[in-house]
Amino acid sequence: QVQLVESGGGLVQAGDSLRLSCAASGHTFSSYAMGWFRQAPGKEREFVAFISWRGGNTYYADSVKGRFAISRDNAKNTVYLQMNSLKPEDTALYYCAATKYYSGSYNPDDYGYWGQGTQVTVSS
Repeated sequence: QVQLVESGGGLVQAGDSLRLSCAASGHTFSSYAMGWFRQAPGKEREFVAFISWRGGNTYYADSVKGRFAISRDNAKNTVYLQMNSLKPEDTALYYCAATKYYSGSYNPDDYGYWGQGTQVTVSS
């Protein structure tokens, strides 16, 4: 079982950067691919990015491609989301999640473990 705790959210201005972190408990962290999702008020949860279990494969939503970067440090049981050139439409509650699909997935139904989320608010 994996427990996930996100951090790093906050209130920033458009064009700023933030780095989200997701710390995982459990010695099997490296066995999971990890994903980031987000949910804005009144909207469905949407995929942002995922990274495979060893970090060799990453995939991004079109809306964040070229601005966000996902990475992981298996020695620290942590996955990161570097967010650059933030836009007001990036405002949302950001969740990290773990899946046993080694290569990763953009489908939230494939993820069995979720954190509580960290809020990102981007002002114009």
